[in-house]
Amino acid sequence: MIRPIYLYGAEVLRKKAADADLSDKTALLSLVQDLKDTLEKADGCGLAAPQIGESVRVVIVDGDVVSDMYDYLKGFRRTLINPVITEESAEQVTYSEGCLSIPGIYCDILRPKKITVEYYNEDLEKVTETFDNFASRMIQHELSHLEGDLFTDHAAPIRRKMLASKLQNITKGKVHPHYNAKLK
Repeated sequence: MIRPIYLYGAEVLRKKAADADLSDKTALLSLVQDLKDTLEKADGCGLAAPQIGESVRVVIVDGDVVSDMYDYLKGFRRTLINPVITEESAEQVTYSEGCLSIPGIYCDILRPKKITVEYYNEDLEKVTETFDNFASRMIQHELSHLEGDLFTDHAAPIRRKMLASKLQNITKGKVHPHYNAKLK
């Protein structure tokens, strides 16, 4: 089911998400399907459960959307349930990030180039996987949502100051994304 994406200013985006209940596989897989349907409709490369109003630790990423720029991401799709970063590289890289919850705003964000994550997949199997480059970026961006952080929180202070009025406009509903969105 396609759900509305919560926009900047919504409380759910600032909460630390709770662990997903692995004992209720039906409900969990229903949430995962809603995330997939919503992401596909919005044409993004990642979505976290809080972005559709569910404060639980579930994210999905889909590299196909950016495979024209990063050909190694063709066919790259992951569902990460209760993910935990267990290792991150000292080397950091800057990429321009955007977010479905903050439409129309992009800025350079510095993050580790490589991460190792432990998570459960859709079959509820525990997986440990290392990601680098833009795959790492997509996952780190989505995992930030689970902590109640948005990519703009990681921007340089001067950039945050420059974005303040645009972010305020989102909270006032002065934004019209091409997908179903919700302010609060």
